[in-house]
Amino acid sequence: MMLVGLTGGIGSGKTTVAHMFVELGVPVFIADIEAKRLMNSSKVIKRKLIQLFGNKAYNFDDTLNRSYIASIIFNDKEILQKMNAIVHSKVGKRFKKWTLKQDAPYVISEVAILFENDSYKNYDSIVTVTASDDQRIQRVLKRDTTSEEKIKAIMRNQWPEEDKIKLSNFVIYNETLEDTRVQVQILHRKLLKKAHKH
Repeated sequence: MMLVGLTGGIGSGKTTVAHMFVELGVPVFIADIEAKRLMNSSKVIKRKLIQLFGNKAYNFDDTLNRSYIASIIFNDKEILQKMNAIVHSKVGKRFKKWTLKQDAPYVISEVAILFENDSYKNYDSIVTVTASDDQRIQRVLKRDTTSEEKIKAIMRNQWPEEDKIKLSNFVIYNETLEDTRVQVQILHRKLLKKAHKH
């Protein structure tokens, strides 16, 4: 079975692309959903995050204090990296277990940070979803209650698009849904061919 990493910066539309692959029958693991689940359910992760962020890391009802953590990591790359190291090694283990249950020529893991922690080396192929900065900002403004400044701060914390593209096997330019769907269908056929040779 071939492992495909799917990534892209904030607002690039990687989750939309992931759903398009699901529609084609490809098993897709969404790392962000698993990360959120683990941050609320894993005692080990909770303990480490409280050590990193202090007692305010969790609300009174024991759920992750997302807005508090976001306010810190947006301005501190080092703490962001430490948090990612705590959470994403566990997510990686969950992905490995999940792959054992799948029966398909290839599977996809949709991961926001694939290059930042060198985990891209664990995949047979990397797909990066990209779009213009303006489009990405507009999408996030529509989706989240946030400001343009906050979005730009997140973008600055993420790897530059051109660096991701250089290390990718395939790139999807997500400008319009119709065009993106066509690109996904073409890429699906290429990945199936590659998986059969794998």
